[in-house]
Amino acid sequence: MTMEQGITKEDLHQFGMLLMNNIREEVKKVAGQTGNVDPLQEWIKTTKVRKLLDMSPGTVQNLRIEGKVRYKKIMGTYYYNRSDLENLFKQQKG
Repeated sequence: MTMEQGITKEDLHQFGMLLMNNIREEVKKVAGQTGNVDPLQEWIKTTKVRKLLDMSPGTVQNLRIEGKVRYKKIMGTYYYNRSDLENLFKQQKG
């Protein structure tokens, strides 16, 4: 591809996928060296949070806004910290 052709949405999508795969591989390497659990398992996508806790999108958003759970936004997708969600669930249950 030359500079005159420009960058397409597909080019950006492919770059994003490549970048995420590289990040995953590096995280797995580091986790293997330290003997820790895969850090990617510590973060859950919004859709899975909603299913696990039977919450509406607005409720999950409120948890984020109110600072009740840690989250990360990566390439437009929110990921929530699993241990924060477990603690929140325990607090609500008890």
